[in-house]
Amino acid sequence: MINHHRDVPFKILEHKYSFSDKDGETTAPVNSGNMIIHGDNLEALKSLLPKYEGKIKCIYIDPPYNTGNENWVYNDNVNHPKIKKWLEATLIAKESGKEAAIGIDDLARHDKWLCMMYPRLKLLQKLLADDGAIFISIDDNEQANLKLICDEIFGSGNFLGNIVRGTGTTTGQDTNGLGKAFDYIICYSKTQKFIVGGLKLSPKDEKRYNLKDIKGDFSILQLRRTGGEDRREDRPTMYFPIVGPDGNDIYPIGPTGYESRWRVGPDTVKKMIENDELYFKKDKDGTYKVYYKYYLENRTKRPSNLWYEIEGNKKAQIDIKNIFTDKVFDTPKPIELIGRVIQISTDKNSIILDSFAGSGTSAHAVLNLNKEDDGARKFILIEMEDYADNITAERVKRVINGYADKEGTGGSFNYFELGKPMFVGENRESLNEEVDLTKIREYIWYSETRSVFTPTDPTKDISYFLGKKEGTAYYFIYEKDSLTTLDYDTLSTIRTKAGQYVIYADNCLLPKDFMLKKNIVFKKIPRDVTRF
Repeated sequence: MINHHRDVPFKILEHKYSFSDKDGETTAPVNSGNMIIHGDNLEALKSLLPKYEGKIKCIYIDPPYNTGNENWVYNDNVNHPKIKKWLEATLIAKESGKEAAIGIDDLARHDKWLCMMYPRLKLLQKLLADDGAIFISIDDNEQANLKLICDEIFGSGNFLGNIVRGTGTTTGQDTNGLGKAFDYIICYSKTQKFIVGGLKLSPKDEKRYNLKDIKGDFSILQLRRTGGEDRREDRPTMYFPIVGPDGNDIYPIGPTGYESRWRVGPDTVKKMIENDELYFKKDKDGTYKVYYKYYLENRTKRPSNLWYEIEGNKKAQIDIKNIFTDKVFDTPKPIELIGRVIQISTDKNSIILDSFAGSGTSAHAVLNLNKEDDGARKFILIEMEDYADNITAERVKRVINGYADKEGTGGSFNYFELGKPMFVGENRESLNEEVDLTKIREYIWYSETRSVFTPTDPTKDISYFLGKKEGTAYYFIYEKDSLTTLDYDTLSTIRTKAGQYVIYADNCLLPKDFMLKKNIVFKKIPRDVTRF
């Protein structure tokens, strides 16, 4: 079950059309890095691995919430033999009046949902960059279960938090339970390298910067330490006098008269005085308190885990109606919501992935941010439903060109569909000869090196040369219409010098002791081609 993603067939992405603000819809690919993929997202995620493993800075997904009222169809793994056996045993137990290991209602909903999510999260984890993060919208139905499987896949130590988001509407008021006015965004990083970015200040925030000097607008914060470790005995070296404007010594004294401490040491205070970074404020009793200045320019604020000020789902519905002049999608997410996710997790050159793309809000948010700060962020959207073209992609087209009273953001994207499988046969035992040779070579290179394939110049080596990495040269001696052989004649055409050679062919006639001496590793096609 937990390795189901390995059993998913690897399929080729087939380019269908491109779209740009300059040329509209065209057949030739555009070099934008933006992608919309129509197809099952489990297969699509796997097709992205050769080019994008470890490259995605931000993943945002809005999977089915599993409310029991949805018609979600991501049920690929429910036909796994172990699940079938479990289901059969549960039904038999129920029919016999015995207590089953799990209730049939739970098996039909929660287990099926987890079976759908687990392999997708495994592939998303592979695609995520070491300094990247994933954000998953969810509600009470599966929040607890999702947290458990994310702890397992991403590591509990990489849990960033559970954002509580005000939806702007209250549902469930016709039940005996509490009305629901919030849902959640569960956040995980790939590693400890991820750093949560700051948010832009609101007009209300900026009002706090109500002081001014030659450096600009600033606000102040007390230099005396407050809170937990604020007593003198906690850090004795940070208890010392600072000379005030009236020449008197100022000590860090707490509100009840106890001796506190400064936030920084004497050397730092000296530099702050030299740089005019301290601010002295006189109290009613004529004594001074010491503050330090922090300036408005380039200031951001740390995001909390409570997001209630973003306009909610009603605003998202209004946006959709403005774009399409009709309600074409039931559950869009607010552009501002995903924009905030991207803002705190990316830089201007990041790749953002949404594998449950829906109406295409994530691409909308990316294009808006790029226009706002002249960024070069890229989006990859995956949508399996039939509306991938006429809603998801169509929305992105209209955002690029402009809609209603909104000016177009500009930009472009390529539209793909899932194509032919890399392997065919009952047990996927053969390479699919209908697949373009470049795609096969890309697959072989990735399976060996876990890195992006760059086509080689055939004039520098034989056309079978894939590339060289970490002292090993890789060759894929393959012809679709004939068998190939690794022999002395083939070996004589190899020009690249390397410490080791990995060579694929249909047959090998070289003696084993010779290959051992020359550091040659032979791999038979298709038997030794890795299935990942």
